[in-house]
Amino acid sequence: MATPLFGGIEAGGTKFVCAIGSRPDDIHDQTRFSTTTPDETIAKAIDFFKRQSQVPEAIGIGSFGPLDPERSSPTFGHITSTPKPGWSDTDFVGAIKAEFDVPVGFDTDVNAAALGEQRWGAAQGLATFVYLTIGTGIGGGAMVAGQLLHGMLHPEMGHVLIPHDRQRDPFEGVCPYHKDCFEGLAAGPAIEARWGRRGEELPADHPAWELEAHYVALGVMTIIMMLSPQRVILGGGVMQAAQLFPLVRRKVQQLLNGYIQTPQITKHIDEYILPPGLGGRAGVLGAIALAQRRGTS
Repeated sequence: MATPLFGGIEAGGTKFVCAIGSRPDDIHDQTRFSTTTPDETIAKAIDFFKRQSQVPEAIGIGSFGPLDPERSSPTFGHITSTPKPGWSDTDFVGAIKAEFDVPVGFDTDVNAAALGEQRWGAAQGLATFVYLTIGTGIGGGAMVAGQLLHGMLHPEMGHVLIPHDRQRDPFEGVCPYHKDCFEGLAAGPAIEARWGRRGEELPADHPAWELEAHYVALGVMTIIMMLSPQRVILGGGVMQAAQLFPLVRRKVQQLLNGYIQTPQITKHIDEYILPPGLGGRAGVLGAIALAQRRGTS
């Protein structure tokens, strides 16, 4: 009897990653391609699964948003009011279900990554934690008491407002909705717009990183105060800059200023704020975990 295989789609605003398998060391095939129009991009994902010798038991989609993850909603499975041109009101789940008679899991890309980290990565054994990605945008996924966090919609941690000292940093911010929210000040495009170069082109001792760590620490502190996570996982392209983690950890401690006296903060912050255990595969593996959850529910 063939081992059950599950499909995963990590749907990012820049690229899609599709995979079929059952766990990190059992990925049978994988592909990636640029995100263009909804019709063209989703068709490539469908074609990937049609080429497989075995139909997946279920397909999980971890997508950029905003999106509607509420199964009782008439717009469940849709990408809704996204700033990504051409993608508003896209019925993502409907397009997949039209081609495959299998269960489909659907959530934000960051909630999917959080699920993957809890299943196989840096959040194993934890019930309440946060996965924050800092890259082209900033997004946060959360698991609370063992459940991925949803409510009216889903968390939008990248759009919280954080203190902005305009004397230190007169930059206006790049968010098309809020200008200088967390994402508007600290995502990759903000670094490039402020300094005139992409983050990966800046040396480790550039003043950009001290400012970036300050904003990331402000965002992390806000999340710590709201959700009291057992761990904070920081992923995304910006966090590939190795010098950021020690800066962020130190600044979080400084900002908390002794208010939270837990061993995680006072003694073991290197194990509390850390990179994803699954590295850059957290998103697509999380989508497979979403599929497994739907396929067995």
